Amino acid sequence: MGGWAIAVHGGAGVDPNLPLQRQEDAKMLLTRCLDLGIHALRSNSSAIDVVELVVRELETDPLFNSGRGSALTEEGTVEMEASIMDGPKRRCGAVSGLTTVKNPISLARLVMDKSPHSYLAFSGAEKFAREQGVELECNDYFVTEENVGMLELAREANSIWLDYRVPTNEKCSASVETPLQMNGLPISVYAPETVGCVVVDSQGRCAAATSTGGLMNKKIGRIGDSPLIGSGTYACGVCGVSCTGEGEAIIRGTLAREVAAVMEYKGLGLQEAVNYVIEERLDEGKAGLIAVSSNGEVVCGFNTTGMFRGCATEDGFMEVGIWK
Repeated sequence: MGGWAIAVHGGAGVDPNLPLQRQEDAKMLLTRCLDLGIHALRSNSSAIDVVELVVRELETDPLFNSGRGSALTEEGTVEMEASIMDGPKRRCGAVSGLTTVKNPISLARLVMDKSPHSYLAFSGAEKFAREQGVELECNDYFVTEENVGMLELAREANSIWLDYRVPTNEKCSASVETPLQMNGLPISVYAPETVGCVVVDSQGRCAAATSTGGLMNKKIGRIGDSPLIGSGTYACGVCGVSCTGEGEAIIRGTLAREVAAVMEYKGLGLQEAVNYVIEERLDEGKAGLIAVSSNGEVVCGFNTTGMFRGCATEDGFMEVGIWK
């Protein structure tokens, strides 16, 4: 094969009752992000630059749960997190607990490029952001009216919600007979809660980036898979991977790294590797991922009802979808 390839996601686990207009809005945003990435790749931008560019776009639009429009904690605040990884030398940067940074993915990139560390969190990450002069916003910028309403409903139900975009009147759409659980505790509804992008450029360099606002009504200080290198994000010489879904299950399965591992150690191709990991490494967890290989392949995989996703390759293939 060969050539560049790109994939983008806006979360896995879409509620089947999601209104058609919301589905179309999501597809339009994914298409816009793909077009942005394709233009950059055709201009010979590097994989690492493209994943940052695309995820910044996703963070700036409130449709998905990252940056503006982030899920709210139990205290009604945002705690955003993100990570980015450059495959060729396995360089990485990650951030957690951000409350003022407009584009968490760019701060993660600065951690990688401008600090001696790989991961900064909470007050230390905020201090680093101020030192680096990144664009900051007050809490009101990130909080949407829709999310405030969803947080109130989650509080009333005394539950964590992974999907806070299902309309209020659909809140009971989760099966009563088989309640979803996280670490043995019930959660009300499950669906998208992360954005990400993976790219292989024309020189075969892979990169991955993931960003999220976390879970609606989550405990203060909870950290998910998105900023954890090897769990939510991974890139190396053979592939780049970004995950989405039930963070605790993704963490237990070190899902992103596992794709690379079975390619490296079992000799599987990208499609086989993604299939294997989704089927064998999630236990009973629900998740999805996007992946590219260094020879220009692109694959999406998930064990949920749907995943907001899009992908494109240099030979002209382009696809945007939600359902299986």
